[in-house]
Amino acid sequence: MIVVHRYLRAVGFSKIKKREELQALINEVVEATIINPDKLKHEKDSKKKQDYSSARDIAVDEEDIVYAELSLDFVHGAGICVRGEFDEENTFLYEYYFPYVKGNQISSSEDITIERQAEKEAYAGVCDEIKLGVTIIFYLQNIIPYKRLKALKRLPVQGTSLILGALSINGTIMMPIIKNEYEKERIRKVTNERNQLIAQARMGNEDAIESLTLEDMDTYTTISRRIHKEDVFSLVDTYFMPYGVECDQYSILGEIMEYRVDRNRLTQEEVIFMTLECNEIIIEVCINREDLFGEPAVGRRFKGVVWLQGFIEFPEQNF
Repeated sequence: MIVVHRYLRAVGFSKIKKREELQALINEVVEATIINPDKLKHEKDSKKKQDYSSARDIAVDEEDIVYAELSLDFVHGAGICVRGEFDEENTFLYEYYFPYVKGNQISSSEDITIERQAEKEAYAGVCDEIKLGVTIIFYLQNIIPYKRLKALKRLPVQGTSLILGALSINGTIMMPIIKNEYEKERIRKVTNERNQLIAQARMGNEDAIESLTLEDMDTYTTISRRIHKEDVFSLVDTYFMPYGVECDQYSILGEIMEYRVDRNRLTQEEVIFMTLECNEIIIEVCINREDLFGEPAVGRRFKGVVWLQGFIEFPEQNF
């Protein structure tokens, strides 16, 4: 049974309710990537500005199963990905789909661990990002390169980079905290020192662990004292923390570095893309205009709950 994905509305499909409508979307992705890829090309030629990309990636796993990942943009930089496998007669067998958003900047270069989900052929990535001081868990967008490397027995892979994107169905625009150049430089210096301490603590340095513990205690004391007279969002500039019971959902507060507005080419619903800096991590967030409270602008902050996705760039020499 095909179920409407909770985050499908984030890429401009808020009115999809019936199973038939959803099946039509999935069929379009399959047709544009496998059955009739020239159809989308003709649409691009006829509408110069409507450059919607499609992609098809196929790999054979250890059990000689031909697995495919088909993606089609319905907004510039976001769309629907369909996954499944080919049978012996070269017929595509649909397994499941999910909405996606493409990130545009490298978010992390730390080592990544990949784990398969229990219920289906979907994977989660785990990245111990030193800038956050916590482990990032994200939904893996491109599983085909991983399956290909696994079949070639070339895992684990070193030297990967991670591009993060996120879908949101509930967000708010907040005003920034005013900081002068001296304060910005002081924050950068403190952040760099903390990152160095975290790196040393991960290597087992007891002095670094003690320093971080004392620093956290001082921060807690300061906030507890000031919270009685000041708003919490005037004290906390950005944050990134787990939300709910699903491991790849987070509550974030980040500064808007760039933003753009686009429309879904089928529904004409307005979709907003924001490039956020959140605890020094770059994340591309996509949200339906109807689900965003406030007007985005560079320098303002976005606060909301997101479904975190990641695209891993594997070193080319591994293929």
